[in-house]
Amino acid sequence: MTAQPARPERSGGGTASVLDVVPFKPSLVKAVFRDVTPMHVSRSAVWAAASVTRTVLTEIIDGARRAAAEEARKKLNPGDLLSAIERNVELEVGDKWYDHSPTFRGLTGVLYDADGVIVPSRKRGRSRKPSAVVGAHRFEAGVKKLLRSQGATAAPAMVRDLDGIASVFLTDLARDAAMVVREGGVRRFGTVTPVTPGEPGPPPFLEEYPRVPSAHRVGGRTIGRDDVLAATTIQLFGGDLRQRALTEAREATRNTSAG
Repeated sequence: MTAQPARPERSGGGTASVLDVVPFKPSLVKAVFRDVTPMHVSRSAVWAAASVTRTVLTEIIDGARRAAAEEARKKLNPGDLLSAIERNVELEVGDKWYDHSPTFRGLTGVLYDADGVIVPSRKRGRSRKPSAVVGAHRFEAGVKKLLRSQGATAAPAMVRDLDGIASVFLTDLARDAAMVVREGGVRRFGTVTPVTPGEPGPPPFLEEYPRVPSAHRVGGRTIGRDDVLAATTIQLFGGDLRQRALTEAREATRNTSAG
């Protein structure tokens, strides 16, 4: 029987903690790994990848909720997604999805009605179907579950974008985790981190998250939890979001079997 990850108890009333919600089924997460690599994937790696994706989506939804609240709206629409990303560059993830969503292309002249549906505009180019991205729509149920856990509702177009971002981000995460195994650790040739003038910059990569001690030699064929954590440091360049994702992934996999 597959071990379930431990989840921290949270006190207080209101909406359940997102850490108590596992929106993405392990079988779906594992299917993403199978799409990009023939390597074996441990259960702890699957749970870690699901946790990191949940953390990223939670932060995006939280930013979109704040944008909607400023306009006294409860229902989130793609405009709120754009606002969340514009306000926090750390949330600019899964960017391959942007080429397939009308939300992120031809923004001049794009309008949304009260239900978050894009109003046709001659200034927009022809949209590609979301199905153009492999795996799109597989995480729709998980996205809706995560929205409910935060007491949020979203227009269909917003759900579609969150689903697409989750799919692309997780695919990139799986691909980088496989690369970490093949190369025996994280190899970086330099990073670019945004810094606000007058504020201290984030700690260097090697101080914040040392070179990942992989249990695999170069040419290994099993992706473990630490490989996913290493891939997370590649995918998430922002200090706050990256550290939160790493912390929550470790917690989510604390009592999970590595097999």
